[in-house]
Amino acid sequence: TDLMKLELAIIENIQREDLSPVDRARAFDRLVKEFNFKHHEIGKKVGKSREYVSNSLRILSLPEYIINALSENKITEGHTRPLMMLIDRPQEQETLLKEIIFKKLNVREAESIARHIAVERARKLIDQELIDIEDQFKEKLGTRVRIEKKDEGGRVTIDFFNKDDLRALLERIAADGGVSQQTSEVLVENAES
Repeated sequence: TDLMKLELAIIENIQREDLSPVDRARAFDRLVKEFNFKHHEIGKKVGKSREYVSNSLRILSLPEYIINALSENKITEGHTRPLMMLIDRPQEQETLLKEIIFKKLNVREAESIARHIAVERARKLIDQELIDIEDQFKEKLGTRVRIEKKDEGGRVTIDFFNKDDLRALLERIAADGGVSQQTSEVLVENAES
């Protein structure tokens, strides 16, 4: 049938040595969309692993300008991996592409940059969470609170101006049920002695 001929033509095309990564990904994509093939089925037909097919198809999730750069051999298929790591950071993705092209970065160098950006981003997210908690402390206690993070745990510093201020802080914490009235009296006595 015509459909089988088309399937065969696509598969023969995929097996060509000179096929570009983008054309190969588009051919895999046709097999998925027009023939409802699963990635492992395509792999079997072309003598490749399921991962190979999935990784190839992932190229098509990149922005058009990166796909074009790959088509025009400005970057290699290996370079798409680090670019993929920044899929949710379009500006950083674009900057990395320019660096790959203009600084002629190899795949390992590009991966190192992408990993560094990902780690920095995770660190900022953690820091942002600490900033939010600091703000909640400030609101609750009505004074400046600093949180210092260490490798293991950290330290919370609460500013106060005098003993009255300290007593008021303790009463505020006690009122929230954080410290019993008895304990708060002992702590204030200790603070005063």
